Amino acid sequence: MELGVPKVPGLVAVRRRLGAELFTRVAGPDGPANRARIHGSPGPRWFDPDRPIRTVHGDASMFVGGLRALLLQSLHPVAMAAVAGHSGYRGDPWGRLQRTSTFLAVTTFGTAVDAQSAVDDVRAAHERVRGTAPSGEQYAASDPHLLGWVHAAEVDSFLRAHRRYGAAPLDDAGYDGYVSDAAHVARALGVPDPPVDQAGLAEPLDAYRGELRATAQARDAARFILLRPPLPWAARPPYAVLAASAVALLPLWARLPLRLPYLPIVEEVGVQAAGYALTGMIRWAMSPPAGPHPAAGV
Repeated sequence: MELGVPKVPGLVAVRRRLGAELFTRVAGPDGPANRARIHGSPGPRWFDPDRPIRTVHGDASMFVGGLRALLLQSLHPVAMAAVAGHSGYRGDPWGRLQRTSTFLAVTTFGTAVDAQSAVDDVRAAHERVRGTAPSGEQYAASDPHLLGWVHAAEVDSFLRAHRRYGAAPLDDAGYDGYVSDAAHVARALGVPDPPVDQAGLAEPLDAYRGELRATAQARDAARFILLRPPLPWAARPPYAVLAASAVALLPLWARLPLRLPYLPIVEEVGVQAAGYALTGMIRWAMSPPAGPHPAAGV
């Protein structure tokens, strides 16, 4: 028995095929080589094996947390303008996902040298991203204020998704440790004074509320993410479960501007159960030998 599932030959083949397909989607064609480099390269790491960030970022709940983060981040009109103008999320959504998952993998599990190199690459890319939002506001992806919003929304989303759908949810001290670990990466990226515990994380989320609104770009991105993903038809039902699980984790103040539904009874009974089942299936499919860290793409 492995993960409570009998080693039936046909089932093993299904598991391997499903795991390989998911891994390719998340990690891209260079995934196997990146995985070998990230985990096989000798040297000190930013985070020891027992650190909370490894637990959170190595769990299938990241699939839900990532979608929630994108929706929440879109509510900042200047950050959304930068994404719409430069990220390629429509023309190359899988490439963007693969670059993001590789960055998370390298900074979480890779050597300190590789982690710093990945951060340096992102900072150099941010310096080239400048423009004007539809409102007339100037933006720069390297703006520490915008980076602070993106970081807070991301960490809050990954934490909440793991608390609900993680294989082994942490206690409050563990999640405080996760926020502290994530702050190390944030500082390296240029976020000034990032939060280091859950109480501190709540402060910037509340402080940014006055700047948030759902622009046409944000609503268009939400429709693309939730309703028109570039997936084959067979993959759309499970993706719909991930999308519904992500929406259910959003606060009401974030849903209403994006015109997303609020159905508490359905979410409490149906969506959570479906989310548990699907994240469990992803975790099963992407466990060894398919790959030890599903969400990070390695």
